[in-house]
Amino acid sequence: MHLKSLCALIAAAFALTACNKSETPAEVQHDVATAQADGQRDVADARADAKEAQADADKNVAEAVADDDADDVADRAHDANETADKGNSRIMIAQAEATHKVTVEKCDALKGAAQEECKDDADKTLEQAKEAAKANR
Repeated sequence: MHLKSLCALIAAAFALTACNKSETPAEVQHDVATAQADGQRDVADARADAKEAQADADKNVAEAVADDDADDVADRAHDANETADKGNSRIMIAQAEATHKVTVEKCDALKGAAQEECKDDADKTLEQAKEAAKANR
């Protein structure tokens, strides 16, 4: 049992020391480009999902208008507004996560404490952006 714990501790220590080593400029550039592409794809997916959800919500409003039911129109319009807010929030979060990925990859060009500080700052910025997106709902 102690051997497993010791092995896990050694593996964790090795992983942590490896994480603080800087990458070559070419590696960083490649990783940044990959993160940018992934981020753009994620944001595009979030936009597409939001657009689809909004189209469905707008269709529901139009159906309520066609049925000439004022109460249903008000309810559906409210739902459509909430759908728009949720979609915008998801897009904001996807954008923040995309920016975070790129920033973290750029941090890999740094060494030691500077790299850790850079990643910590990126994490804090991401959390702030997520909180702002949720507050925007």
